[in-house]
Amino acid sequence: MNILIFGDSITWGAYDPEQGGWATRLRNYFEEKDNDTDVYNLGISGDTTANLLNRIEVEAKSRKPNFIIFAIGINDAQFIHSTNGLRVSPDEFQQNLEKLLSIAKKFTDKVVFVGLTKVDESKTTPIPWNTDKSYYNKNIRRLDNIIKKFCEDNKLKFIPIESVVEDDDLIDGLHPNTKGHIKIFNRIKSEVESIL
Repeated sequence: MNILIFGDSITWGAYDPEQGGWATRLRNYFEEKDNDTDVYNLGISGDTTANLLNRIEVEAKSRKPNFIIFAIGINDAQFIHSTNGLRVSPDEFQQNLEKLLSIAKKFTDKVVFVGLTKVDESKTTPIPWNTDKSYYNKNIRRLDNIIKKFCEDNKLKFIPIESVVEDDDLIDGLHPNTKGHIKIFNRIKSEVESIL
């Protein structure tokens, strides 16, 4: 069984020096429990759904997934002050979800979407490392609702995690710390096991 997890820096596991994030924790969990399950963490820092569309097919083809988890969208919700808009518009975001699903379905019918974490706006408006960019919870919630409705319309599992991580679980207002990654891992693990 090959599980592919596509996402961004939160999937990749930024700021969890103990075990490298929730997706790597999931891999470690299945390795200890069952040698027949391989989990591939395919998170790339900064990725949006548009970025993911450029690489998903090649990465999936080489790993032959039985199960795909998408945990992406928070960077799509990034507000760019110089253009006065989201990095990826809600309409484009919806279209990208449809394209991602149609590519995923070439490989497996087991597809899950993870919802988006909220941010601590006192630290993300703007983000210190790029003052042209901000993360606002209203924009994140808007895209989170698009993912949720998309999953309902396509009869897919949606794992909401908006309320899983609190402000003190976020190291810089955006990325979960080790405690935050543990919470996300525990939430996703039980959902994934119920589908396997």
